[in-house]
This record gives sequence, structure tokens and C-alpha cells, in this order.
Amino acid sequence: MIETPSPNFDTRALPITMIVLHYTGMPSAADAVARLTDPAAKVSSHYLIAEDGQVMRLVAEKDRAWHAGKSHWREINDVNSASVGIEIVNPGHEFGYRPFLDAQIDALIPLMSDIQTRYAITRGNIVGHSDIAPARKQDPGELFPWAQLAKHRLALPRPTKNLIDPNWTDGGFLLALQRFGYDVTDQLAAIVAFQRRFRSELIDGTIDGECRAILLALLLPKPQGDE
Repeated sequence: MIETPSPNFDTRALPITMIVLHYTGMPSAADAVARLTDPAAKVSSHYLIAEDGQVMRLVAEKDRAWHAGKSHWREINDVNSASVGIEIVNPGHEFGYRPFLDAQIDALIPLMSDIQTRYAITRGNIVGHSDIAPARKQDPGELFPWAQLAKHRLALPRPTKNLIDPNWTDGGFLLALQRFGYDVTDQLAAIVAFQRRFRSELIDGTIDGECRAILLALLLPKPQGDE
């Protein structure tokens, strides 16, 4: 753990109940670190994971880092106060999005496991930036290995077993998506964010039978998926 203090933090107003994952979305790790520690930028995260798997701590967990911006998840609007934010170095969609490196995921898993255990964070509250801010963000994106985290019980698995299309109307799907946790004010953005997270091979913003079946399974008391 390399201490890389950022001045960009303040006091939490809520207990920690979430982990939010991001990509840095900048051309290089140096650019990302410079921005996350620049007082003028007014952004930060608790941790950053470099390409080689090195973990940097920018803000102490007891403090409120500024990584989520305007966001919402499961009735929480001050996501910064309720979460630990982890940035993973990746150029993102703007600068040449690519798969995350094994060294990064190998470092992420024990870091997340430790945080999850200490704060008793449920898998449903381990989310990507696009989940909490669908109208603004795409990260960590469709190449992020959520299934790998799910095998370690560090994320909800994608439901794959006994899927049944409930044949909801589009309005019914959006109500269910809101119940699951998403802000559906921008309906298309919310659908795309859901697909990016749970059906990444087809992100078209269209509500189809597979999307409905996956969401129904996620709303069950025990999600059906590969674990």
C-alpha cells in the first residue's frame, strides 16, 4: 500500500454500506493520480489500483472521498458519504478502453474482500459508477470482469438459471429497475447501465425478454447465477 494523500475529502454523513468501482478514464496512471490529488479538481477516491497491481491509498476510509458525484443507489443520494471508492487505472472509452489487467484484479479482490468484511457490505451494494450515475458515466464498463468478482462473492452474479420472462410492459420493467436500485429519471441511460452491468454482450438500450428475465431473477431473495 502506497500512501498518496489527496486533499480532496470531507466528513461522512452516513455509515459505509457501499463499494463503488471506477476506471480512471485518463491517458495514463500519472495523469489520474495528478487529477485525484489536485485541490482544484475537487475529485478523489479512497484507493487507486495501478496497471501493475500496486494499490495507492488517497483518502482514509473514515473520510468522505469525492468519487461518486451526483448519484443515487437504493434511496441513497449522498453516495460519497455511504461508500468506499476504488479507481482502477484504465484509459476508458475516451482514450482507448481495454480489458483490465490480471494484476489489477488480483489486487482488487483482496482489497474489496477486506472492505466488504469490515463493513458487512452486501453484494447488491457493490456497484459500478455507471450503476449509480447512469446518465453521466460508463465506468468501469462492459469489459470489467464482474463474473470474476461474483465467484468470490464480491458482486451479484449474472442470473443464468431458470430464467423466466415476466412479460412486463416497458413501464413495468422501469419500475422494477428502480426497485432494484437504479435512478430511472433518464430511462434509456438506466436501461443501458443495467445492460452494461448484467448483459454486457448486447448494450442496445432495448428492453427485451432477456433483460426482463435477468432483472426478475435479481429481485428474487436469492439471485440465480453462476457463483
